[in-house]
Amino acid sequence: MNRLRRLLVTLFALCELLLFAGSASAELRVVTTTPDLAAIAKAVGGQRVKVTALALASQDPHFVDARPHLALELSKADLLIVVGAELEAGWLPALLTGSRNGKIQPGSPGYLDASTLVDLLDVPKAKVDRSQGDIHPSGSPHYLLDPRRAERVAVGIGRRLAELDAGGRDAYLAATKAFVGELRTARQLHEKKLERLRGRPIIGYHRSLSYLADWLGLEVVDHLEPKPGIPPNPRHVAQVVELGRARKVAGLVQEAWFASGTSKLAAEKMGVPLVVIPGMTNFQGGQSYVQFIAMLATKLEGLK
Repeated sequence: MNRLRRLLVTLFALCELLLFAGSASAELRVVTTTPDLAAIAKAVGGQRVKVTALALASQDPHFVDARPHLALELSKADLLIVVGAELEAGWLPALLTGSRNGKIQPGSPGYLDASTLVDLLDVPKAKVDRSQGDIHPSGSPHYLLDPRRAERVAVGIGRRLAELDAGGRDAYLAATKAFVGELRTARQLHEKKLERLRGRPIIGYHRSLSYLADWLGLEVVDHLEPKPGIPPNPRHVAQVVELGRARKVAGLVQEAWFASGTSKLAAEKMGVPLVVIPGMTNFQGGQSYVQFIAMLATKLEGLK
């Protein structure tokens, strides 16, 4: 009898272990192209998702090495979330092909283009070509510098997760509401602190600040890059410095992944601060999107 009881206890424990392993493996595997999207997806998905970002926070997301380990991550994904608006056009297609994962190809339920969830700015009014620099025909893809648009992205991600994992629908809905509420409260606090900057002109480095300016009411009067993706040259920098002085700009703003030597020189000549902002959420380092926006706002307090 004792041996039978011990056997039954062992079998019961084994069943529990197998059930636990089964539930763990039932997590939705979500891969995003950027850390911003990863942070939002994790906030909305909670414990029901495992999230991986292909790009690092320190990388310019236009240029990511299409390495084999990234294709391997995609091969195991249930959902791929992309920034879209041609941001990943130079590196993602090769990885998608290498993944051999039909679930996450464009047009499938496992593929979500987050740019379709927001209204895009800087949409060219005429036909574009490479002579104009790195122009995005669909509009600027840097919309996650605006937390208002991030709210819409979060809602869209929550809905897609619920479609792929119907059993977690209520959990995704609750997590989405909680995230949007937290982000909205934080956003309103930052807006109040930065109210003094509304209407102030700034100089940018790359043409990526439209959404940030739209959120906070800043005016981007020019950029150090003569064309998007084209490095600054002395003649153009001199023109920008002259304009910056004339307009009494509040500062020069650039993302951390750009070299800052020319920016420092230009800012000194204009007599204004150089504000280096984080380009994306440090998801791999544990930073949430709400924390990223807080860091961004803190950096912008350095403007005149």
